[in-house]
Amino acid sequence: MKTAKQLERYFKGAANHRRLDILFLVAKSDGITLEKIAENLNCNFKTISEHTRRLVQAGLLNKKYQGRRVLHSLSPYGQRFFDFTRKF
Repeated sequence: MKTAKQLERYFKGAANHRRLDILFLVAKSDGITLEKIAENLNCNFKTISEHTRRLVQAGLLNKKYQGRRVLHSLSPYGQRFFDFTRKF
């Protein structure tokens, strides 16, 4: 069982419509790059970069560096959070 403080970290990390859009997109497209996320969501690259940084900080996204590319995937808690939002 997670503490209230730990749960707060996850909820604050996803407490933005753009971040939720990113989570949903990454759930569909595992290993998606930052460029593709920005392109799919029709949003500024720097904005998406900041949102993904916050999602990684919250423990909901994982980053994997592959040369100059950065691949994004849901963390185990990101997957659980995604499942929760679908049921909610």
